[in-house]
Amino acid sequence: MKKIAILSGKGGVGKSTITASLAVLLSKKKKIIAVDCDIDAPNLGLVLGLRQNDYKWREISTNEKAVLIKKRCIGCKKCVHVCNFSAISWDKERPVFDEMRCEGCGACLLVCPENAIKLKKVKNAYIGVSQTHGFPIVTGKLKMGESGSGKIIIEVKNTASKVAKNADIMLIDCAAGIGCPVISSIQGSDYGAIVTEPTPSAFHDMKRSLQILDNFHIPCGIIINKYDLSRNFSRKIEQFAYKNKLSILGKLPYDKKFVEALVRLKPIVEYDEKFEKKFEKILNKIMTGIKH
Repeated sequence: MKKIAILSGKGGVGKSTITASLAVLLSKKKKIIAVDCDIDAPNLGLVLGLRQNDYKWREISTNEKAVLIKKRCIGCKKCVHVCNFSAISWDKERPVFDEMRCEGCGACLLVCPENAIKLKKVKNAYIGVSQTHGFPIVTGKLKMGESGSGKIIIEVKNTASKVAKNADIMLIDCAAGIGCPVISSIQGSDYGAIVTEPTPSAFHDMKRSLQILDNFHIPCGIIINKYDLSRNFSRKIEQFAYKNKLSILGKLPYDKKFVEALVRLKPIVEYDEKFEKKFEKILNKIMTGIKH
């Protein structure tokens, strides 16, 4: 199964909107599964018309929290001083652990001379599976105040592999940024499509995304969304791509039809057929990039 990661660096450039339309078109030619790895703000299903109750959800645990064993504690305060997340405070005679701040790193366990601290598993996320437009979709959702995004995304992708064992393509909607969630999302991908827009911040973050893909030796191309908001800056992005031998997969215009489609929870290629050819060209270039 080939894996295509759609990423952006900067948030809000239209990554999930584009992924949804690519998924709909690709599903007409190949057996696919869509995966939403933006577990802090999973919106891919919404763009495809799914609601909360359309998923089959299950809780998962990929993280741990520190817990005090009171009868063993001698009040040495070593755990308080070692915690880099300010998750341990002192209350008269013993340490107090803040679950919302604890990252489960285990540093407090290492310094405790009496083994008075243990790590307990916590349910920190949900994984949902559903069906839409003739193909399955798997999404992750981080619980409020919890952590462990990278590990959760690995579980989401593993679940997707089990759900669609015979799929030809796994289409991955990544989180914004370049941190742990994105690295976990693109790991093992065969191609990366970077969505950007003609603004300085999006251009800057696009280049950082390229560095990550290059580090993992993943071939990639660029999609310029809302290119006509600044044609001069779009040309700057194209010149950068030409200089670095990167493919411009496509350029999409700024159009209020995108907003109308989102309000109606429909991919743009279904809401307005005039966009189908534009997305077909993008998809063809991506598939050509995978083959090479």
